[in-house]
Amino acid sequence: MVSGEIGVKDMTFFKSLWNDQSGASAAEYALILAIVGTGIALAAVGLGQSISTAMNEAGNCIKSPPTSSTGTSNC
Repeated sequence: MVSGEIGVKDMTFFKSLWNDQSGASAAEYALILAIVGTGIALAAVGLGQSISTAMNEAGNCIKSPPTSSTGTSNC
């Protein structure tokens, strides 16, 4: 075989490489994992902020409870 020519063995290799879908599946799984991971991270940040706000409000109620029942306190 002369250097630079593509032989029959090379063509079957390229055909099998072209038809191989395992890399595409791995890429799809990686994309799904990235999307789900981003969603979980965003939910954790939002939940963390909500918990922090609730704990601060509870701490404020413990430090200075409302003196009358007519107030607009969150306690």
